[in-house]
Amino acid sequence: MKTCEINVLVLAYLGDTIYENYVRRYLIDKGIGNVNDLQSESIKYVSAKNQASFIKEMMDKDFFSSDELDIIKRARNYKTTSHPKNCDIVTYKYATGLEALIGYLELENDKERINSIMNYILGK
Repeated sequence: MKTCEINVLVLAYLGDTIYENYVRRYLIDKGIGNVNDLQSESIKYVSAKNQASFIKEMMDKDFFSSDELDIIKRARNYKTTSHPKNCDIVTYKYATGLEALIGYLELENDKERINSIMNYILGK
């Protein structure tokens, strides 16, 4: 099966772990040594609201290739009625689009592109 044929929620499932690992490493590298502080700081990056904000900004700046946009849009448009209670469905779908793209790039073994996306988000 080709990577682009994998269910976008499966891609997002994988992408979520990759994304969160990047954020955790970044915060630890910044020298934050308290777990509560790490958790508080990580919300700036891992909440659906902030993920949606990052991806919308990047889309506005034409950051993504057409293939990447296809993955994002497939995830964003995936039919689902469930979402976390702390955000609206549109926000959740944008966040899912970002996670699906990261999962897709991971399975494609495109670490360089993941680094580029995460460096943008983390302000490196």
